[in-house]
Amino acid sequence: MDPASKLVIFDCDGTLVDSQHMIIAAMQATLKAVGLPAEDDMRIRSTVGLSVLEAIAMLRPDDDDKVLENTANVFKREFYRLRVEESPKPDPLYAGTREILEHLHGAGFMLGVATGNSKRGLARVIAEHALDGFFVTLQTADGHPSKPHPSMIQTAALEAGVEPSACIMVGDTSYDMMMARSAGSLAVGVKWGYHSADELSQNGAHHLLDAFQELAPIATGFGKTDG
Repeated sequence: MDPASKLVIFDCDGTLVDSQHMIIAAMQATLKAVGLPAEDDMRIRSTVGLSVLEAIAMLRPDDDDKVLENTANVFKREFYRLRVEESPKPDPLYAGTREILEHLHGAGFMLGVATGNSKRGLARVIAEHALDGFFVTLQTADGHPSKPHPSMIQTAALEAGVEPSACIMVGDTSYDMMMARSAGSLAVGVKWGYHSADELSQNGAHHLLDAFQELAPIATGFGKTDG
């Protein structure tokens, strides 16, 4: 399969950029702002990858829809306050991120993003790290059901002019792996993100990466030996 007929889709938080500290801080600030007790940091980390509303619903399963929606809105406000107004320093790219994007793009692969982040949040990441020009499709939580629903991959594939079966989903959470499997795409998990290697494997990862450089041969070989 020619590289130009393949779409490599990346998650953002926990895959391309390390944003866990800001996400955890914003969630704790949100809980405090709405008068709720603090949550365990690791439990908050386990929700990264979901949409904001779904993440809060996982943390607060007994809250009604109106309370969850209000809490989600407060989170967006707190995240913006912390990330933009109080800590304008960009979240760091993981090692090898720019190199793999440059390599795959230069080799002719189409690239995309599918993230539980907002359109505004993803645009900020792309601008801060000068990643514009790499991606042919950008899918965010604003226009889709939360992962692991396959909508993001399906829409990304449609925009790129390929089938979901020609897509490689690269992510750090079980939600990314389940989304890929549900869409009929190749599921590639990264070990440096927010879910463990065991969680990624148990939820359908076809491959696990110790470093981004390992993605290149997988992407090149996809379509020849992978289903």
